[in-house]
Amino acid sequence: MICMRVVHINDCASVGETILKFLPRELDKQHIKRGRGLWSKTFGIAKKILMAKGDIYHVHYLLQDCYLASSFRKHPLIGHAHGTDVRLGLKHRLWKKLVRRNLRSCDKVFVSTADLIKTARKFRQDVEYIPNPIDTDFFHPKPSVSINGKKKVLVGSRSDWKVKHTDIVIRALAKVKDEVDVSIIHYGEDFFETFKLAQSLGLKLNVLPKAPRNELREYYWNADIVTGTFGSGGLGMVSLEAISCGRPVIAYVSASFPEYQDWPLKDVKTEQKIVAAIRDMSSDLWRKEYKYIEKNHDPRVIADRLMNVYKDLLF
Repeated sequence: MICMRVVHINDCASVGETILKFLPRELDKQHIKRGRGLWSKTFGIAKKILMAKGDIYHVHYLLQDCYLASSFRKHPLIGHAHGTDVRLGLKHRLWKKLVRRNLRSCDKVFVSTADLIKTARKFRQDVEYIPNPIDTDFFHPKPSVSINGKKKVLVGSRSDWKVKHTDIVIRALAKVKDEVDVSIIHYGEDFFETFKLAQSLGLKLNVLPKAPRNELREYYWNADIVTGTFGSGGLGMVSLEAISCGRPVIAYVSASFPEYQDWPLKDVKTEQKIVAAIRDMSSDLWRKEYKYIEKNHDPRVIADRLMNVYKDLLF
């Protein structure tokens, strides 16, 4: 029997929650999360981290919670980068020093998408890519139902022109507006700009309310195709969850990353390529994407990898 207390701090798209679910049952597990209130986001989370007693500390996002854990000498400390903390944080006037410090002070650093590896390794060479685990028990396939013959497309990622390139997706969908029925979730800093752009191009959008993660699968199941992100070239959580729910995904996944060599639809980045992917989608695309998920994002396999890292840090 393994005697180990594992403390996860913060979360990103329930990655920490999924990891803890699939780690061995005999472990003593604690998950410290932020609430919505100001106290919880500041002094509350600081107190929880200070009072935590663990053998391993695994922090999601290389921002203030990671800094607090390091300052409180919570070691061995794993910093788990999830995207904006590295992509934008290292360029941010206020956050860049903090992120750099966290990259250097952690005992181990994980990145969740392949596009983060090169940037993180500028600060340390032992950065490890850990694919995001997908709970296929919860996100599971269901058959789709076509109503009017049009392809039902869900713009799954948040509206963000700078990071997600949502504007490119909308422009592409407008070119096939007579062939698709498009839904979009009401969230993201550029949602209203996105909605106005669609209106100007004559593209009708069915606006869905922002929903908690455990309800998003209903949105995936109600679509025929889901679009992911078109910015970084990495494979995001929306894409992984949608595929797990039985829907083919169109997203920009860069062939330049060897970690994605088995991904079946690479380098879809321009409006023209998005249009072609929608019109010429092969009937077996989803099966190829799902095979990739099974091989690379199995939560049980990832939990085993993490256990080996935890043991290496402790013993």
